[in-house]
Amino acid sequence: MLPITLAVLTLMLWLGAAWDVGRGIRRMRRLATLDASPPTSWPRVTIIFAARNEAATIANAVSTMLALDYPDLEFIAVNDRSEDTTGDLLDEFATRDARFRVEHLPALRPGWLGKNHALHRGAQRATGRWILFTDADIHFAPDALRRAVAYAEAQRLDHLAAVPQLHEGNALLGICVSTFGLLFSLFLRPWEIPNPRSASHGGVGAFNLVRTSLYRRLGGHAPLRLRPDDDIKLGKLMKGGGRSELVLGADVVSVAWYPNVRELVRGLTKNTFAGVDYRAWMVLGGVAAHVIFFFWPLGAVFATQGWARACYAAAVLVMLLVGADHARFAGQRAWHGALLPVGLAVMDYILLRSMFVTLWQRGITWRGTHYPLRELRQNRL
Repeated sequence: MLPITLAVLTLMLWLGAAWDVGRGIRRMRRLATLDASPPTSWPRVTIIFAARNEAATIANAVSTMLALDYPDLEFIAVNDRSEDTTGDLLDEFATRDARFRVEHLPALRPGWLGKNHALHRGAQRATGRWILFTDADIHFAPDALRRAVAYAEAQRLDHLAAVPQLHEGNALLGICVSTFGLLFSLFLRPWEIPNPRSASHGGVGAFNLVRTSLYRRLGGHAPLRLRPDDDIKLGKLMKGGGRSELVLGADVVSVAWYPNVRELVRGLTKNTFAGVDYRAWMVLGGVAAHVIFFFWPLGAVFATQGWARACYAAAVLVMLLVGADHARFAGQRAWHGALLPVGLAVMDYILLRSMFVTLWQRGITWRGTHYPLRELRQNRL
């Protein structure tokens, strides 16, 4: 009787997840379809990004920023201690476009992560009513910002984030990217962000549009100074003081996130443990839950019989359909999402690796700088 009970429970949980995620992601708006009708007047927007050793990719990305058709723009690029030609390339853009300014940071302020410090410094110089925080490798469609600002003004938002379309590279990377997106949705439930009664919050480093007055009133990036997950926590900060929403940015905001799975593992190792506030029990509990509800049903199809096997088989089918459906709505390949267990194995390895490496090193090393775990843990939000 117990095997059948567990099988039925597993199936019911997956049906509930399918309903919640499927309905939730369909409630999220798409930036590409938002009305771009102008408000009474277009408010000035300051686009800010930090760059450190980005010479290989920065020129193409900045060109798409400069091609945005928004009528009142300024750009602040912060060169964060680059050791390549990034600073020179940024200075060239400044000589060609009067809207473009560059700040060169020769040193890191103690008690700050490099990127957070750079964004904070850039924001201090911003003159826009809105600030768009982005990354140095993001590509924009010309109308992306007009649509975002028109919507934010019409809805009286204080923060609007957009999930970019992630160029997937090879198949395994695409599967991992799709899995990451689904876990992001299951963990943060982004469709609930506009609900003031919900604790759901979030932001995206590629596209965090914030109302300048509220951002400064809340202390800018200072409350996030040692947060590797600053983009998500910026969303939490802004929602705590105003109105926030997250939309899907496929077709208008895009990025080649990581070139391969090895770089994905290295990149996420530095900040995944931070997402659970460096609590080992949450990582271990999360991986255990994945084993029970993601991996065990696959094995149970072969290890059980009768109605238990049928329920587990149905649960596996629902699980794969949830992955495929979520990937399709996020602008990725549906079959990548259907191979969810493969991507989840990689993501669980990243979770465990992030925890063990951070604890072993007693901190994280990011862009050549070591940040002690004791200090990182003190920056709670």
